[in-house]
Amino acid sequence: MDDLRTTLLTFSADDRLDFARFLQGQRQRANGRLDARLCELLLRPKELPAAALIAQLYPDAPNPVAYYALRKRLLLQLTDFLVLRQSRCDATATASVRGQLTLAQYLFEVGVPRLAWTILRKAEKQARQNEQYEPLNAAYNLQIQHAHSPHAEPLADILTHRHRNKKAADEEERANIADSLLRQRLRQARTAAGALPTADWAASFEQTVQDVLREYDLQEAFARSPALLARLMGIARNAMLVRGDFARFAAFLERCYGLMERRHGFGPAHRGHQLRLLYMLAHAHYRSRHFAEAAARATEGRALLATGRQREHAEFTPRFALLLAAAEAFRGSNNLSIKLLNEVLARIPALPLTGELTARLQLAFHYFAAADFARANQLLARLGRSDHWYEQRMGLAWLLAKMLSEMLVLAEMGHDDLALDRLRATERLLRDRYPDPAAPGGPFGYVLQYLALVRQVLQHNDLAEVQRQALRHTTEQLTALVPHRRDDLQARSFYAWLLARLSGRPFYAVLLEIVDRPATKKMSE
Repeated sequence: MDDLRTTLLTFSADDRLDFARFLQGQRQRANGRLDARLCELLLRPKELPAAALIAQLYPDAPNPVAYYALRKRLLLQLTDFLVLRQSRCDATATASVRGQLTLAQYLFEVGVPRLAWTILRKAEKQARQNEQYEPLNAAYNLQIQHAHSPHAEPLADILTHRHRNKKAADEEERANIADSLLRQRLRQARTAAGALPTADWAASFEQTVQDVLREYDLQEAFARSPALLARLMGIARNAMLVRGDFARFAAFLERCYGLMERRHGFGPAHRGHQLRLLYMLAHAHYRSRHFAEAAARATEGRALLATGRQREHAEFTPRFALLLAAAEAFRGSNNLSIKLLNEVLARIPALPLTGELTARLQLAFHYFAAADFARANQLLARLGRSDHWYEQRMGLAWLLAKMLSEMLVLAEMGHDDLALDRLRATERLLRDRYPDPAAPGGPFGYVLQYLALVRQVLQHNDLAEVQRQALRHTTEQLTALVPHRRDDLQARSFYAWLLARLSGRPFYAVLLEIVDRPATKKMSE
């Protein structure tokens, strides 16, 4: 695989046009148009081998040495282009501070120290206000280097500020290390324990979290910095994802968030961290079925986005919209959910591919809840990828949700034979991935039990009332026993269809009743 070609293929159509213009402005007459020509050849739909590229570039006399020199030059130009674009597009404080440091360094070198120190003080102030520790450290090092100037600050003051900043920077670095280490251990623990971790290893992982935080001296760090609070809450959230104890996590995060808000507040520099905390709060409330609180926090996050940067819009706009739509649907406002998702899908710039697919799958669910089965089927049909592709890119859980959704939509449209085909495909998928998924405690045993009930309903539309009551009882039992560490709201939505079909009632009304029931003891352990 050609890494240079792979990199160029990541460019959008506009990026490719901008890079071509950049090459036109950068090329030297001695090199002619070969750099632009190589870029054009690399961007062709079909990848060309090196020999073919050399023949295209040097038809009179193939020259591999010149070709590899040309590739090296194109890579350097690509690097220059990306650096220039990043400096122009990056509106963050980091980019501004680094630009000021570059200017100050130049002014020192050409003998304009008074203006250099003026620029350096501005860079220091901006970096300090925005908690940009690395650029701030660079600013202090430059100040120390030129502390002999008559325009300089007292060296003792510079050193005091520098040491204080180094301590904060070191704390952030330790939080980065702890975060990455815990993510790695969580992945390892899940792999070792299988799809359904036991309570013992969940408690063991919590102890691991405490040990890592103690090792890196981070137990109290979150109380001093919104950035560290967001990172450490992410670590705590990983532990809660293991236990499924979202209610306790939501209460804990509410206390920490309120404490930070009262003691220190969230300034413009902390907007991204505040948005991350609000999203975690909204999601924890949603998963613990406190839908009003989830909707309130998601709405707060969307309002805060109006004051955020473009990068924050790209990251959080779809996440808050999808979460708010889901919460409103479970509050009885399904039409509002449909409106929210249609708005986010129509936004410019468009969502990333994975976000768009998730939004369309969720929108199909809301149309299904509104009994608009034709539109739900149309959305699912337009997703347009193979099951293998979805499993590789979106994950097995996402693919299962899609396949089950297609099955139920087809059943509601009266296509029972097609629905049974999708049911059998889902069973094959699970049996291919797991040796014995139906075994007690198996990762997807409850899914196969659910599919067995759906098969009975689809194959025996004339079920006697006794059978119907027995099926309903079994369905209700399974609804209560859905593994509490899974997306149990999604699972309950599928079980709601069975109960609705067996009782002859509207799906959405049954769904609202099910999600409004108090959690069982097992689910709240």
